[in-house]
Amino acid sequence: MPTEAELRHEVRQFLESLPALLADSDDPLERARIYLRARFDAGLGALDYPTAHGGRDLPRDLVVAYRQETSGRVPDEAGFGIGISMCLPTIRDHGSNELKERFLRPGLRGDEIWCQLYSEPGAGSDLAGLATRAVRDGDEWIVNGQKVWTSGAADADMGILLARTDPSVPKHRGISMLVLPMDQPGVEVRPLRQMTGVSHFNEVFMEDARIPSSWVVASEGDGWRLAVALLAYERSSLGAGGGRQPTSTDHLIDLARKRSVNTDPVVRQELARLHSQASIVGWLNQRSGIHPSITKLWRSRQGRLASSIAGRLAFPGGAAWDDGDEGEGWAYGILDSPAHSLGGGTDEIQRNTLGERVLGLPREPAVDRDIPFSDVRRN
Repeated sequence: MPTEAELRHEVRQFLESLPALLADSDDPLERARIYLRARFDAGLGALDYPTAHGGRDLPRDLVVAYRQETSGRVPDEAGFGIGISMCLPTIRDHGSNELKERFLRPGLRGDEIWCQLYSEPGAGSDLAGLATRAVRDGDEWIVNGQKVWTSGAADADMGILLARTDPSVPKHRGISMLVLPMDQPGVEVRPLRQMTGVSHFNEVFMEDARIPSSWVVASEGDGWRLAVALLAYERSSLGAGGGRQPTSTDHLIDLARKRSVNTDPVVRQELARLHSQASIVGWLNQRSGIHPSITKLWRSRQGRLASSIAGRLAFPGGAAWDDGDEGEGWAYGILDSPAHSLGGGTDEIQRNTLGERVLGLPREPAVDRDIPFSDVRRN
């Protein structure tokens, strides 16, 4: 096992080779693919994974050291982040050997893009109320249903799917997690245009879509436990620096200087608050055993404050800009800022999770908790 100093030196050498590899590509997805492939082949793409799957079995403190060295110096993972931060860790920790052999290495190398097929029109915060059905038919599962708010589905090769495999039991117990091939006739993806002008989210319709019978993660009916585990990976990733990230304090300090307001005591106080919140998130990520909802809440708070400061500094007289000028980037960040709180579960859901699972407070009442799903009245 390398020392921290040895790993940091190894990472710096890898970073020196990146500009030449990325020089010929401007496409964010392709740049991410090139970076992930080079990172994996250099032995840095799966630091905490078992050696059998291309990893190095390194402890958390060395993974943190890697993140510190690469922060702001590598391409965004673009559409690959969901797979690398959420789907693949779930398969690594809970999947069969067949699933690990089939999916871990291609996903970590950037050969396959993943999406997370969870939310439905009638099952958002009440995720366990999902109605998508998977029915066993010989050596396949036949899937019918609809998902919504699926990030990156238009580019995805594979999806981690939550589907109801047994409607005769209460809603939490009849769910299974399966791996859905996205490129098949029974899967239709419809982009949802956002106020930022892009279509990061999608609707996904499944009509007699097919899944090999062995592509169930863990076991049939174990989907809710796995769903909670994957959401923990997601919240941990968002808190640790994955997915959408708040505008950095350094960028906002530079903007304040350009606007000649860096000596304004109110502006300085707001920037100090942002720096403090970013430091708290960094310290939380260095501690083991911290519930991921805690870091997710702090990261959401940091994102809202950063966007608020950016709006006041970038557009002091009103939000207007010309295409291609600096204001366009600031405006995108401001319009996208609600996603810091909504993505990965709202702040209210995080607080409920902490109250029930950390503080041991009573769960919220639910009239359908012990009723077979098939008997629950739905609109």
